[in-house]
Amino acid sequence: MNNWFKQIGLTLVLIFSAIGFAQAGSSEQPVATDGQIWSQLKAGATGETTSHGEFHNQPINTYDLRVLELRSDLLAPALMAALFGMIIIFIVFIKVNGISKLHGGYSGKLVYRWSKFDVSIHWLGAIPCLLLILTGLSLLAGRFFFQPYMPESLWSGFIYAAKQIHDFMAIPFMLGWALMVTLWAKNQLPKMYDIKWMMVVGGYINFGPFKGKHPDAGFANAGEKLWFWAFAAFGLVISASGMLLLFPNLFEPSRTLSLIALVLHSVSAIVITAFSIVHIFMATVMSEGGMECMVSGYCDETWATQHHNLWFDEIKADGTLKYKE
Repeated sequence: MNNWFKQIGLTLVLIFSAIGFAQAGSSEQPVATDGQIWSQLKAGATGETTSHGEFHNQPINTYDLRVLELRSDLLAPALMAALFGMIIIFIVFIKVNGISKLHGGYSGKLVYRWSKFDVSIHWLGAIPCLLLILTGLSLLAGRFFFQPYMPESLWSGFIYAAKQIHDFMAIPFMLGWALMVTLWAKNQLPKMYDIKWMMVVGGYINFGPFKGKHPDAGFANAGEKLWFWAFAAFGLVISASGMLLLFPNLFEPSRTLSLIALVLHSVSAIVITAFSIVHIFMATVMSEGGMECMVSGYCDETWATQHHNLWFDEIKADGTLKYKE
């Protein structure tokens, strides 16, 4: 028993001796407090890591974290509003105003408008765009609007699938965007008659002084041109920022640049989402006969003369008017 107590006593002596030596050593080399370390980092202190990246010696983010709050507290609800808000607005508008009918009904003559290649690149961009909107909404705002109503196991699988689809659809979207912007820009240049089109809202209003108005329009009307250039500009931003976020090891962006890219990506997504909803409603519901253009590449002759009269007169005059046989 005495030997047992001696062993315990010796162990305690060794422990306290070690603590004493450690304290003595620390008194010779004072350790910086958390506050001091933070101050040094904010002042630009650097360190060393095993990383070989450009920013390997930057140990902590020093940007304004309010930008992250902007993304989560403002941009997330804004994306939700852009999608569902525009859908609600259009449903109400169609209930009140009705759709744009073809005067005299369908002619039965289908006029060539888009090539099969044009139709293909439209859907190459359109289908990924819709999937990116839905998955992007889940990634940006899902924790507010979806997660509270889903079991945790289902939520984790759902958000993982959304991330995979979002990353996979990015490349075909960018390819479709690049082809559409390059090939279609020549027909999207603004003209003076576009101002008159905007002043009467394209003739889509069925009441008041706007009723029965059918303003001049070329191959693309003013509304389509506005959508095209918004898609071109914000599609460029969303593609460039998306590449930085998708391939960080390739571009090695700084942490600040990554955060800026994330915010610009979200803002561009909000704009494209809002315009996409308008575009979809105009093509499928609002304009009778409009959807046929991007299904077969042909449009009804009545639709052409009613909504794109200057283009129809032009192809008739130069001999390029072709009917579907």
